[in-house]
Amino acid sequence: MKSDRSASGLVLAQREAERRTSTATRYRSHMTPAGYERSTERLILRRWREADREPFAALNADPDVMDYFPILLTRAESDQLIAEIEAGFDQRGYGLWALQLRATGKFIGFTGLDIPSFEAHFTPAVEVGWRLARAAWHDGYATEAARASLAFGFEEVGLEEIVSFTSAVNLRSRAVMERIGMTHDPADDFDHPELEAGDRLSRHVLYRKSVRDWTH
Repeated sequence: MKSDRSASGLVLAQREAERRTSTATRYRSHMTPAGYERSTERLILRRWREADREPFAALNADPDVMDYFPILLTRAESDQLIAEIEAGFDQRGYGLWALQLRATGKFIGFTGLDIPSFEAHFTPAVEVGWRLARAAWHDGYATEAARASLAFGFEEVGLEEIVSFTSAVNLRSRAVMERIGMTHDPADDFDHPELEAGDRLSRHVLYRKSVRDWTH
């Protein structure tokens, strides 16, 4: 069973890499250099470092953190995800930043902009996403980092719209989407094409925010 889950994870990772590569030029930043970093009052959003690998692997193997993802990641899969994220920065000038506490320098997860790895009625698109270690929950870090990512996407990259999505039962992430001012239309809800019908995570909700909403 463990090997089947690992193989499934590798297949999903390969599909994700292919999808990101094929759509990278459509959403390339013409205004910012690859590796652009940002900071907020409490956080640093930066490129990935070798020292991030171990805590990131632990995060991706935590059943609580990964409760709304189909599988836990092995160390190899976690390292591969970092490699794909870094490649995205080089291709587009933006991606999923490693997230660090300014006060302590501690790595707590990621946040930033990404290109969905599957086809749906709203793709191609750019999404804002986050994944934080359990110890970093309930302090508003995801909301703070996501707002910074939206600002970067609209004000620096020049995107017209940014989306976010999660399984319908993931109330924590949905609350973050609502706190950063994204809107949900039930007509946009969809069944994730990479999950089996009837899976508890298959039904997904889509949230949107346009640059017009951002600037008004």
